[in-house]
Amino acid sequence: MAVAPARSASPDSRLDTAARIFRGALVFNAALTVFWFVTFLAGGSFFFSDYTVNAATLGRVLVGVLIFNVIWGGIWWAIKAALLRWFVGFSREDRRDAFSSRMDRPYDVAALVQRYSERRIRITDMIGRRGRFITLATAGFYYLYVQVEQNQTPTFASAFFQDNLLDGLVASWIFLGLFYASGFAGAFFYGPQSRIMDGVLARANCLLISTLWAAFKFVMVPIGAQLAAVFPKHEFAPVFALIWGSYVAADACAEVFGALFGRQQIRVWGIGDVNRKSITGVVAAFLGSLALCVAVVVAHGLGTPWLFLAVVIATSNTLLELYSPRGTDDFTMATANALICLAFGAWLY
Repeated sequence: MAVAPARSASPDSRLDTAARIFRGALVFNAALTVFWFVTFLAGGSFFFSDYTVNAATLGRVLVGVLIFNVIWGGIWWAIKAALLRWFVGFSREDRRDAFSSRMDRPYDVAALVQRYSERRIRITDMIGRRGRFITLATAGFYYLYVQVEQNQTPTFASAFFQDNLLDGLVASWIFLGLFYASGFAGAFFYGPQSRIMDGVLARANCLLISTLWAAFKFVMVPIGAQLAAVFPKHEFAPVFALIWGSYVAADACAEVFGALFGRQQIRVWGIGDVNRKSITGVVAAFLGSLALCVAVVVAHGLGTPWLFLAVVIATSNTLLELYSPRGTDDFTMATANALICLAFGAWLY
């Protein structure tokens, strides 16, 4: 079956969509900032029971932004720029446009894929996004998993939100401030994870993902409290891994294997100029998620019902990764995983 050429929405509608996402993220981050500030002055709340700000905290935030967003973002910007030049064949002007906001001048994905290989563009998009994200996500997940395994605290599913709330707020304001910027700062922060195939809506997609991720952290606080009440402490770590690790595995495998080996024939809805996925990516999402879930169950010596849970979570991740509007699947997969684990725990115990 031949792949249909990329088709873009009208420029005005795309810019309107980007502006709406920007305004929504701005309102959400402002509300979150006010909430954090009021909570800090009040000395804690249900969501943040113990959070202090001192010189060490501020230094940690600044170092985190410098390392993860500036230095690490700059490295993967350079890698993506090199791939666009030598692997895809982009001209200097096309590389400049690829790392710009794309909202201050015409940007036509359909015209790009007429001049360059769409498959190579998708692979480059994948390497920029997943290369930057997988390393950070793997390190973060492993660190948190070990902490949960060792400490087994009732806030195992959401305690890290307290730990990195200020970091997230600062980073979010920077991303908002650079949303329309086309210089090096905007390229470092947005460049690696902004897909070329998303066209004008590339940064809007990134901003939507990060905003929904922050929203999910709030959702996890009440769900996490219920999970801690249902499961015994020695099962906190595997539950944590089934919720967080399985969705990361599904999302990463879908994009990596879909870009490398898939034929993008499944049309989906989402925030982007071109919204297609592949059967290869769908299968890879299921197998990757299932492999991690089964490995967690076996490593912890859990029983047969947990293997059934592993299959259910892998199936849920796969279906939600496929059918959730692009830019929302992180939120829907992680939330569904938490609710499935909660229902399983209520049934099992």
